[in-house]
Amino acid sequence: MNNETGIKAFLKRKDIEISARRYGIDALGAMAQGLFCSLLIGTIINTIGTQFHIGFLTSPVAVISGTEYTVGGIASAMSGPAMAIAIGYALKCPPLVLFSLAAVGFSSNALGGAGGPLAVLFVAIIASECGKAVSKETKVDILVTPLVTIGVGVALSALIAPTLGKLAMKLGDLIMLATELQPFLMGILVSVLVGVALTLPISSAAICAALSLTGLAGGAALAGCCAQMIGFAVISFPENRFGGLISQGIGTSMLQMCNIVKNPRIWIAPTLTSAITGPVATCLFRLRMDGPAVSSGMGTCGLVGQIGVYSGWTSDIAAGVKTSITGFDWLGLIMISFILPAVIAPLINMGVRKLGWVKTGDMKL
Repeated sequence: MNNETGIKAFLKRKDIEISARRYGIDALGAMAQGLFCSLLIGTIINTIGTQFHIGFLTSPVAVISGTEYTVGGIASAMSGPAMAIAIGYALKCPPLVLFSLAAVGFSSNALGGAGGPLAVLFVAIIASECGKAVSKETKVDILVTPLVTIGVGVALSALIAPTLGKLAMKLGDLIMLATELQPFLMGILVSVLVGVALTLPISSAAICAALSLTGLAGGAALAGCCAQMIGFAVISFPENRFGGLISQGIGTSMLQMCNIVKNPRIWIAPTLTSAITGPVATCLFRLRMDGPAVSSGMGTCGLVGQIGVYSGWTSDIAAGVKTSITGFDWLGLIMISFILPAVIAPLINMGVRKLGWVKTGDMKL
């Protein structure tokens, strides 16, 4: 009993909290921010440079081991360290642990392959907590803490990162294959689930990145996220006006979580909207996310989802997979991202209000 009390006291002193919230919400959400500040920003920089013919952004600025890197390429290459450091920040790591996570993130992301983000999540969490456990426990902390953090992280990367990466890839491939074979049913399923994840206090972007969710399934995921964000922004306009329209429409529908807890029925309209726009995206417009997988779970947040689709189009054209961007492509992207959610969600919400399930003020931010 004394040992158990001692362990609890030690964990509390070290701020090591083993909980679903700390790891499944805080760490996962931070990982998505790390991805955004590296891979996603790098992709956006490359797209801007290519489309506007900006020489500084398209020319190599560094050559490392024979590989040329543009500005955006350097940002994208740092996704592993960025994710790991972001996770460490969310776990409240002391400085020496936080800085050591750069090496941990690089190794786990590289060894995890296409499923690298999932490997980074697991490995960085364990390395962070081990580093925190030994931090400031010795007189040679500046040596012990980095050695333990990097040692545990790199060792785990070698042991489990390839397996975790393959599992994530196979699961993502299965979802994408199922969406290609059953675009209607999977369009509904993927759109609803990823859309709900976007509004919950977890990271839909990180989930899509971990599963490498692109292609038609990525398009369905984007549809679900847009349905939640634009849906809530429009149906709550009477309460929140233009400030709410912007903060939810290009910010996040997560702002409604407190109101959802009070009255879950306000979630009906956006969720049913995602169940409609998902199969429309997969079956009618054949909307694909061939940009970064993280963009699939971003919706209209900073228009990152739409930029991801566009960057996928330009990459496909450069690779010879696609001949040009058609008017139908643009129509599908605009309809799925903005127009359909803005029309369908209010119509469904009118019915919900008539039933008395939602009242004025229920969605006030």
